[in-house]
Amino acid sequence: MLKFIGKRLFQSLFVLFGLSLLIFFIARVMPGDPARAALGHLATEEQVERLREEMHLNDPFPVQYYYWLRNLVHGDLGRSSYTRRPVTMDLIQYVPATFELILFATLISAIVGQVTGVLAGYFRNSWFDGASRLVSYLGIATPSFVVAIFLLFIFSQVLKLAPGVGRLPIMMTPPPRVTGFMTIDGLLAGRPDIALTALKHMILPAISLAVIHIAQEGRITRTSIVENMQKDYITVHKVHGIRTSRLVFKYLLKPSIIPTVTVMGLDFAFLMSNAFLVEMVYMWPGFSRYAVTAMLNKDLNAIVAVVLVIGLTFAMVNLLVDIVTMFLDPTIRLRREGS
Repeated sequence: MLKFIGKRLFQSLFVLFGLSLLIFFIARVMPGDPARAALGHLATEEQVERLREEMHLNDPFPVQYYYWLRNLVHGDLGRSSYTRRPVTMDLIQYVPATFELILFATLISAIVGQVTGVLAGYFRNSWFDGASRLVSYLGIATPSFVVAIFLLFIFSQVLKLAPGVGRLPIMMTPPPRVTGFMTIDGLLAGRPDIALTALKHMILPAISLAVIHIAQEGRITRTSIVENMQKDYITVHKVHGIRTSRLVFKYLLKPSIIPTVTVMGLDFAFLMSNAFLVEMVYMWPGFSRYAVTAMLNKDLNAIVAVVLVIGLTFAMVNLLVDIVTMFLDPTIRLRREGS
């Protein structure tokens, strides 16, 4: 197991190195002068030229990449031409907000999607199966931002059952920043009221993000359940009179959720870069919103950093998915250990 993890981590480093090289090259060949973009149109030519020398923009491409990679190793991703702050500081501020939201959305989609898929698969062709399939089609076909606007209007504006936008009310002072996760920082500060309020503010945007993934994961789980129900070992257990709960949780659930776990991992990384519209609807100060803003303003340092964060997220999530599937299916572990 440790050998496999080490091998995958080593492969991930090569992937991230190639990704950084590609993105750095694209950022440098894009139209526009990064030095002029960083200083603004009011800067003099002397100031722009001085910054070009500091950024090594007059050097050959390999030299530029060397200095950039050296700074990256030391945690220096340059300055954002839009926020006028170090990009590392921007990431520290915005990434935890999106991670907290996506983790909550993933938890919702995992629980609801798995339960719905298992019940629909076990009681296939029943009224529940038909209703769940109809709802799943609607969930997949409806964009997340439409769901976000609908939920915000109904549950926040009309019914007043959930808070509106932002991570906390304007009047509430945020807790001291430790992890960047508002719920955890509230608990660490001894303020469970802040943690509970932050959790309430996450409910609607998390459900908005989770709806499409609940539908997708529910359908995949249902298909796996139906396929495994027809296998011989399940038939044997049924003949021996094993009760339904034991049959589902001990013998049927584990092999059936392996495809869903793989999809869940990809969904998490996908949400990292595609939560922009939901963050805009709920005025959520997150990473996806920051990423799109950087692209619209041609903020090259921020764009490179955003792509690297997304690439790192995909690499780590894929590694975690591989580890989980190896535990769920011993044959996968044996094949990989043998190789």
